[in-house]
Amino acid sequence: MRFPLALTVKIASHIVKHKVRKTPRFAMVLQLEPLHTCNLTCTGCGRIREYSTNLKDMVPLEKCLAVAEECEAPMVSICGGEPLIYPKIEELVAGLREQGRVIYICTNGVFMRKKMRDYLAAVYSPALEPTLKQLLDGKLISDKEADTIRKSNAAAKSKVVIRPSKWMYWNVHVDGLEFTHDLIVEREGVFKECIEAIKMAKICGYQTATNTTVYKETDVQELEDMFKYLSSLEVDGHTISPGYEYDAAKKDMVKRLGKQPEDFFLTRKMTRQKFAKIQEWGEKFTIFGTPVYQEFLAGKRELTCTAWAIPTYNVKGWKAPCYLMTDGHYDGYQEMLSKVNWDKYGVVDGVARDPRCENCMVHCGYDPSGALGTNYQRGDNWKNFAYNFGTKPKPYPASVELMNTAFNGVTIGKGHLSQAKAAINSPRAAMNGAQAAFTRKEEAHDHEAHVGSHCGTGDTSERDELLAKIAETKKT
Repeated sequence: MRFPLALTVKIASHIVKHKVRKTPRFAMVLQLEPLHTCNLTCTGCGRIREYSTNLKDMVPLEKCLAVAEECEAPMVSICGGEPLIYPKIEELVAGLREQGRVIYICTNGVFMRKKMRDYLAAVYSPALEPTLKQLLDGKLISDKEADTIRKSNAAAKSKVVIRPSKWMYWNVHVDGLEFTHDLIVEREGVFKECIEAIKMAKICGYQTATNTTVYKETDVQELEDMFKYLSSLEVDGHTISPGYEYDAAKKDMVKRLGKQPEDFFLTRKMTRQKFAKIQEWGEKFTIFGTPVYQEFLAGKRELTCTAWAIPTYNVKGWKAPCYLMTDGHYDGYQEMLSKVNWDKYGVVDGVARDPRCENCMVHCGYDPSGALGTNYQRGDNWKNFAYNFGTKPKPYPASVELMNTAFNGVTIGKGHLSQAKAAINSPRAAMNGAQAAFTRKEEAHDHEAHVGSHCGTGDTSERDELLAKIAETKKT
């Protein structure tokens, strides 16, 4: 099967139950944002800007679990912000599992290996030595970290940890190959950390997935190469969605980066061009989502937005009308369903009901439409059935050539900060003290420390200061 039987049956049963009851609107996936704090400042993401006054706020654990019960969605996507910063993330995952939810932890990958080391320490016995050897051979943990795992004390063994489960996925943000991904997340080394975290997760028995946003400058061939490389690592599935110019992201694009949104985000026409091969990719790789949604992305049909099926809950409440647009927050899910005029939003027969929706084709609005049968066409149910229960694509063959294609940035000295580094390492820069300043930033750290060194601040100083040094050296 393309997807695990238990998960597929769970989702299908949920839909059938509500169809039989003739429930007009119901949740399929809860987007749960326990906090908006993040250790990265990804271009195109408006979250830490939209909720800039709430970055220290967190949804209490009890409330997180209560809202999952309230909307009864069979799947919960824990996002943010960076959810692994949430102090009770382990307890949240455990609580959602007790409720019987399917869980996706949407992470930038920087803190994944630390969380998995905590798991290994909690379950360590001599029987785990072959796993530790694999991790050591792959340089995914250090000798010191392996010793710490072996010598775990009672506190480490009693700690609540995130355990491998058929009901849980690490959902890692990957927006392209090394150069592109590091540029979009605005920090070098993050792609490498993501890949190492994915490798470690597979060795430890976790399910892994990736999520990718496609922008105007995204190269279609690079996307295919990315899928090939991730497939060779035996990643279990992929979500892919077009980059959409929602308000918070547009404002950040102009104010912080001095860029025009139209130079970065996709129009509806551009989306169809970028996703022309999505159905072909769906056959080659384990792409999450329905074939009906894939047809929509490729421009072969229209769908009506069903944003209410993937509701968002965050520090301010139930966010409406969707994950990306904010017209209000509500105390309860049913209150939101009843008070929001859903007919005001989306695109119907090519006409935008709200001008903000004109270029939106994102999965959180339209993917559930394919599963729920909105804009139903004859044969849609069979397409969805055949896709979900069909044979899972085989992993793409691993090769040195494929790996070299993937690592095309800082690993080979071509990162987006390479110009800054060259300027700072020049004799003139050394005389001005820039070299010493840069060296302090490049001191050796333990695995994730460097790429996550500005955790929780939304700080871009590492990149901004280095680029500023280029300007300084050009003036002197």
